[in-house]
Amino acid sequence: MQNFDFYNPTHIVFGQNRLAELDNLIPADAKVLVLYGGGSVKRNGALEQVKAGLGERSVIEFGGIEPNPEFTTLMKAVDIVKQEGITFLLAVGGGSVMDGTKFIALAAKFDSEPESLLFHGFNPPPAKEALPLGCVATLPATGSEMNMGAVVTYNHQKYPVMSPLAFPKFSFLDPEFTKTLPKEQIANGIADAFIHVTEQYLTYPVNAKVQDRMAEGVLQTLIEEGPITYADNDNMDARKNFIWSATMALNGIIGSGVPHDWATHMIGHELTASYGIAHGRTLAIVLPSLLRERKTQKHDKLTQFAERVWNITEGSDDDKINLAIDKTEAFFNSLDIVTNLTHYDIDDQGIEKVVGNMEKMGLTALSETGDLDLACVTRILHAAK
Repeated sequence: MQNFDFYNPTHIVFGQNRLAELDNLIPADAKVLVLYGGGSVKRNGALEQVKAGLGERSVIEFGGIEPNPEFTTLMKAVDIVKQEGITFLLAVGGGSVMDGTKFIALAAKFDSEPESLLFHGFNPPPAKEALPLGCVATLPATGSEMNMGAVVTYNHQKYPVMSPLAFPKFSFLDPEFTKTLPKEQIANGIADAFIHVTEQYLTYPVNAKVQDRMAEGVLQTLIEEGPITYADNDNMDARKNFIWSATMALNGIIGSGVPHDWATHMIGHELTASYGIAHGRTLAIVLPSLLRERKTQKHDKLTQFAERVWNITEGSDDDKINLAIDKTEAFFNSLDIVTNLTHYDIDDQGIEKVVGNMEKMGLTALSETGDLDLACVTRILHAAK
């Protein structure tokens, strides 16, 4: 196991009908900016319950944060924060709203140009303080409710922003708020959570037994409970397990002391930026082809994945690996996620565009070992056609 530091200060409030507890978690004299996306939080009742839970506090609303939140939209919220003297941010929505709120928290307290927060990759930007924020998560997928990461779109490119100052003070996880989500978003969330795990698990062995078995448990839970959640809005037991799996997939625990990949995400981000395909779907398109391309480099962990997650015990290692990858792709397909690029009208020229954008972004040496170059990306994308 590699050396690591682990820190996660987020207070999780899990379960149904708990938003009245907001009153205990936000200072009584706080001036609160409530942030949300396209309005689903009004339809599912989350916004009404949030406002009731905030009681007599001064509250201003900011709606319209997009999927893959845009820098220009977020800066409008930063202006409101400064003009109105906002002292607490409350994100009500899915990963994009939570990500956007984290960036707003940093940018509102940043003395230099806010754009400069974006260009540090997975290293913390030079922010020294941030506004406190909390989350009411309505779409399980990204794990943003319990981590320090965000992704912001700037000039049609997606940039990660990672700062320990951006951890939510608390996050509410209420499965009731997910019941009105379109099935497509549930499927995307399942795929997103699944691939968050594989980015930290399907690398190379470092004898991190606790992290491996926790990762395998999350994957198996998603395989078992994801399709039930997708098919049955009223199965609260499955929904609770799915929600907690999505949080556990990216709150830092399973990723501590192990190598990380994230190549699937880097390629997927470019597909989203160029063609507007939902994030979870781009990941599901890329992962099977990436795993087939990287079978040699990931041999030991892919064999473990086959045996422990998919319970494949017969045949050679290659047989097990091939079947495990096929089963993984079939799992995404069972959620009505099409895993080939031609379905999304992306041809050879489109692949060249994605690879060219990655070159411009400097994404030329990816993977846990830094040896996944653009020629490899090209092969992966052609295999995903």
